Amino acid sequence: MSKKGPLTPDMLRKIDAYWRAANYLAAGQLYLRDNPLLRQPLCPAHLKPTPVGHWGTVPGQNFIYTHLNRVITKYDLNMIYVCGPGHGGSAVVAQAYLEGAYSEVYPNVSQDEEGMGRLFRQFSFPGGIGSHCAPNIPGSINEGGELGYSLAHAFGAVMDNPTLIAACVVGDGEAETAPLATAWHSNKFLDPAGDGAVLPILHLNGYKNGTPSLFARITNEEVEDYFKGCGWTPRFVEGDDPAQMHQKMAAALDWAVREILRIQQGARELGEKERPRWPMVVFRSPKGWTGPIQPDGTCRVHQLPLAVDEGHPEQLEQLEAWLRSYHPEELFDETGAPVATLRALAPQGDRRMAANPHANGGLFLRDLRTPDFSKYAVEVPAPGAVEAEDMAELAKYIRDVFKLNQKAKNFRAFVPDEAMSNKLQAAFEVTSRRWNASVLPTDSVLSPEGRIMDGMLSEHMCQGWLEGYLLTGRHGFLNSYEAFIRIVDSMVSQHAKWLKVAGQLPWRQDIASLNYVLSSNVWQQDQNGFTHQDPGFLDHVANKKADVVRLYLPPDANCLLSCFDHCIKSRNYINVMVTSKHMRPQWLTMDEAIKHCTHGIGIWQWASNDQGSEPDAVLACCGETPTLETLAAVTILRRYLPELKVRVINVVDLMKLQPHTEHPHGLTNEDYDVLFTRDKPIIFAFHGYPSLVHELTYRRRNKNLHVRGYKEEGTITTPFDMRVQNSIDRFDLVIDVVKRLPQLGNRGAFLIQLMKDKLVEHHQYITAHGCDLPEIRDWKWNDGKGI
Repeated sequence: MSKKGPLTPDMLRKIDAYWRAANYLAAGQLYLRDNPLLRQPLCPAHLKPTPVGHWGTVPGQNFIYTHLNRVITKYDLNMIYVCGPGHGGSAVVAQAYLEGAYSEVYPNVSQDEEGMGRLFRQFSFPGGIGSHCAPNIPGSINEGGELGYSLAHAFGAVMDNPTLIAACVVGDGEAETAPLATAWHSNKFLDPAGDGAVLPILHLNGYKNGTPSLFARITNEEVEDYFKGCGWTPRFVEGDDPAQMHQKMAAALDWAVREILRIQQGARELGEKERPRWPMVVFRSPKGWTGPIQPDGTCRVHQLPLAVDEGHPEQLEQLEAWLRSYHPEELFDETGAPVATLRALAPQGDRRMAANPHANGGLFLRDLRTPDFSKYAVEVPAPGAVEAEDMAELAKYIRDVFKLNQKAKNFRAFVPDEAMSNKLQAAFEVTSRRWNASVLPTDSVLSPEGRIMDGMLSEHMCQGWLEGYLLTGRHGFLNSYEAFIRIVDSMVSQHAKWLKVAGQLPWRQDIASLNYVLSSNVWQQDQNGFTHQDPGFLDHVANKKADVVRLYLPPDANCLLSCFDHCIKSRNYINVMVTSKHMRPQWLTMDEAIKHCTHGIGIWQWASNDQGSEPDAVLACCGETPTLETLAAVTILRRYLPELKVRVINVVDLMKLQPHTEHPHGLTNEDYDVLFTRDKPIIFAFHGYPSLVHELTYRRRNKNLHVRGYKEEGTITTPFDMRVQNSIDRFDLVIDVVKRLPQLGNRGAFLIQLMKDKLVEHHQYITAHGCDLPEIRDWKWNDGKGI
């Protein structure tokens, strides 16, 4: 960097004034509900009764944002701002307001004294806005309440966005979280020829909420070595003198932008293939910079620097002196609008970060081109007559979605190192794994242009990248082992909250749904055992807002194709599909599958024998393995108790079980009773934890419900033994049915004894042979005779 600063004295004064204005607006949001321009002496009536918010990160973020505005204008950049220390929401609101974008979205919060008063009153106030960076802030794509995801979101945003730069401010506390620490390696998956760029700015202000931050307490040499080891080239900007810091930051950002443009030019125009070392900035400034002298620069200013309330009236004068130190009379004109020199300093139009259309991704969203999914049908001459791998069949459809959208480049698959394991081989016929590190001759399907993001074994990264990709107007899905999707439980909670709030904002455009395909599920873990058995993601998602979540458990490949096609075209949902990657019987033709999935739940008449009469028992099933075992139980009941009237119900859309008053997909009580009856015993074989079905149905009339599902029993064992250990196998289901029908008398007792003997025989056989009984392995519906 040049020793002479890049800023002229005039530009230095303007930038410092802009920064002061942003700091004033941010501080005013914390404390004031009246007298926004301090045109009267400050008194208790002008203050919020209970100020809430954070100050520690705010002045540093305002400093960074102000300097990013300068380089946007200087280099005509297409840039968004990703706020990692999201509890500094007042800074992002202040900046959006200063550049005019906030008032365009919220006209009542106008750029005048009255509008400024509304801006201040609404912050962390009932009926107003929260203190975190959230969907209601123009320009935001990162919910700041929970830390750790900003950098992954930034990388997802620039994928397939070659003109976009995501400036990502990473807080020093956030930098200690596992997802953020992993995200530094995202640069190995960025293609400088076809993707945009991420400019990380690590904001070190010394402290987290209550303790020092690690990066702030190690030497610059250690920090530099760390980031060089991660493939970055860091530049340090540090100090506390504003004039010097302005010059240092301007020089650092000029360098970073030139480096980004050089790297991109080399890849796009000169054909350079070597993975670049992208620039980043390490920014050290005092916590709560420019705030009250005491206790400036410590963790005590993480939240409010001054407690000004009934218990601390003496601090009112200190608050007023602090606010006046920004000289609002110099920054805002007689109407309360920012003075002309400040307005001229901000970027214009869509170049303003708070108005950048990429941060309201639905503006760019275009329908995904999809093939006719029915053409990928598995031919099913009769129920259970053929077997197929559901995921392998879906992969053929996914392959052609990639093919149809090659030009648009708006579709990716995100898979944590499991694409081949999850049987997505067909997709590799048209694309490859994204990879921009070194490649060995023994490697398979690695490419800097690949559209399958499975080169990193991190559910956090796949989730974060996908969210950033969706929030900027594209499409995709996450395919994971069912048990390990639990790693992102908290991330999906945050995305669900984002969708809920965004749905209430008329200016926020629709985005493509967040789609999960969970395979390698709980019921078959031949190699992995107990650690890989957890269906609890369904429980977690089911508790989110009904307007947002959808849960599907297709019983076969044709149903999976129908569900996936529906989900990948949907908007503003979190869709969870649970399926199998193993060979399974196929039950429905494509026409039958389309009807069944459209209804979401239905009687399988070919498996039932209660037509024209009341059933003695209802056997319900949800999930591919429970469906298999339920149908096997039905064949046993038909053989030994042929007079028994059994109704078989299969559930694809789990939320059909909830009342329609609780979920948009829920059945009315009348429709539920038509299917399940009002009083007949229901033996429900469920894919997940039984308690979830009880929770969804607790308002229903028929309380004669008995759910069998996963009960935390498992190990490395045979597939059928997993079902036996959890009492969801055909023999236990038959016992359950018979016990609920006392009218069977001794005939029922005979069948119960026979089933218990079968369970003993099963245990003896697997212990001796290491595989399931031939009658289990070779079982066919109706002995292979079709219906």
